[in-house]
Amino acid sequence: MAPAITLAAEAPKLSAANTGFMLICSALVMLMTPGLAFFYGGMVRVKSTLNMLMMSFISLGIVTILWVLYGFSMAFGTDSGSLIGWNSDWLGLDKIGLTELWPGYTIPVFVFMVFQLMFAIITPALISGALADRVKFSAWALFITLWATVVYFPVAHWVWGAGGWAFELGVIDFAGGTAVHINAGAAALGVILVIGKRVGFKKDPMRPHSLPLVMLGAGLLWFGWFGFNAGSWLGNDDGVGALMFVNTQIATAAAMLAWLIYEKIRHGAFTTLGAASGAVAGLVAITPSGGAVTPLGAIAVGAIAGVLCAMAVGLKYRFGYDDSLDVVGVHLVGGVLGSLLIGFFASGKGQSTAEGLFYGGGLTQFWKQCAGVFAVLAYSLIVSAILAFILDKTMGMRVTEDDEVTGIDQAEHAETAYDFSGAGGGAARTAVTAPVAAAASKKVDA
Repeated sequence: MAPAITLAAEAPKLSAANTGFMLICSALVMLMTPGLAFFYGGMVRVKSTLNMLMMSFISLGIVTILWVLYGFSMAFGTDSGSLIGWNSDWLGLDKIGLTELWPGYTIPVFVFMVFQLMFAIITPALISGALADRVKFSAWALFITLWATVVYFPVAHWVWGAGGWAFELGVIDFAGGTAVHINAGAAALGVILVIGKRVGFKKDPMRPHSLPLVMLGAGLLWFGWFGFNAGSWLGNDDGVGALMFVNTQIATAAAMLAWLIYEKIRHGAFTTLGAASGAVAGLVAITPSGGAVTPLGAIAVGAIAGVLCAMAVGLKYRFGYDDSLDVVGVHLVGGVLGSLLIGFFASGKGQSTAEGLFYGGGLTQFWKQCAGVFAVLAYSLIVSAILAFILDKTMGMRVTEDDEVTGIDQAEHAETAYDFSGAGGGAARTAVTAPVAAAASKKVDA
């Protein structure tokens, strides 16, 4: 993310070009949350499709209201102790002038606010993929509210807010490797360690029900990610945003190819799920690093992330944690890799003069990156686990075992993703609809 405040010889004036560009980028980032919903929704079984979609969509509602009321102030207000921000004039956003500029930039405060809002929305939505099939929707909604308040808003201030400790230390995070991906991935791990595994984990087949939906979601994420990354420089005046745009495409392509090659060698096939997951791994890894590395460096970052994230998704079977849709393997591992590789591949010719080990800068930047990475990882993991534990012991985080087996869509939303009633008669239709009918009967009897 671009620095919150920069020094300029003359006071900047509102730029219609930069303002328009940032509004478009904000819309692109907003599109990523529905894209994520499709990506996750296709990866789960039929009986969980709608719940997975809703777990992303509800974040659009909850986080928007929190951001307006106090989230923007906590993340980007006046620093307090390098840990949190606060600006009472931003509560409710009603004291912000229409043409009031974000300090040091040529875009209005409203534009910066709404761009950052879209980041705040998608981050808790990312967590949901690890919790598929088994979490009460009401508990999830409350978790988002609490998590955004005590985890995301403070961490965003650490990393991007003027005065935040990571910002002042010089930790490079162009668009969210720590604040978004490590933050979400660590939170996912913390929650699943508390709520436990799905019924049938390691025993029952849990294959994606719609790979076309997965590919559609991955495509929307890739498209929206250009706004996510290139927009994070907050303008187009010096070419850094263009470098980030180019590196986003390059790293994503390299990661997808690397994942597929690893998959072919390891498992004997090039899968569509592997292509989609590899692309997302590349997008995650280049997010913190793309403004600091060259295009050749982007190839290296993407390829490394593609292989290591492909390897990491299998860790859940080895260690026994049920990360349903590989949030830990892709977002946590990919975010850590992308952030730490800055310490090796930073060229000093992009967003800053900081140089990595391979460009003569030694390990100075690497140690700074380590500080940011592991502080965010530890904080999010611990606090998220505590929140999940409290909710689980009070209102309960999980649906009942019967509801999980029958299908969380019917249990939590009284709907199903696909209506087979018009598909014709016969045994095939009966076999498909019988579970849904049984669930509906159970509800009526209750």
